[in-house]
Amino acid sequence: MKKTVLRFGLYGTITISLLSVLIWALVEVVDNTIGEFIGYSSMVLSLLFVFFAIKHFRDKENNGLVTFSKALLIGVLISLMVSIAFGILDIIYVKLVNPDFMTAYYDGMLEEAQALPAEEFEIRKAALYSEKEMFLNPFMHFFIMSMMVFVIGFIISLLSALILQRKN
Repeated sequence: MKKTVLRFGLYGTITISLLSVLIWALVEVVDNTIGEFIGYSSMVLSLLFVFFAIKHFRDKENNGLVTFSKALLIGVLISLMVSIAFGILDIIYVKLVNPDFMTAYYDGMLEEAQALPAEEFEIRKAALYSEKEMFLNPFMHFFIMSMMVFVIGFIISLLSALILQRKN
């Protein structure tokens, strides 16, 4: 099992890394909405290796059998690897590659919010400033971004374990 987790976790980590670099190159070309769609799509694509890892383990290493708990464990461990990689990549991006990203992102969000009625705008503005302040802390930024990927990975792991479990 360890070999499967490491192998497919590495595949997912490489995929999220390559797709992140691609997104970094597209940041100036696409708006925030399209960028977020591409970002979430890259997370899901990278985490699809969870399904393939569980299937591989069941069919090639475990004589066609895998319990729900073992399948879920495989998926969670791979999700953890990919989520940590994504958190590190995101910190590298906002601290080294594009240190102006946070300011530009939140300025864009604030600009979009100006279409709201005055009272709602002030509420949204306060929420955006609070969120931005939280993301300026590298540890919180890493944790939040990693957890976002991990939650998606957990859901994929859960579904994959349900679909692929096969007991004797």
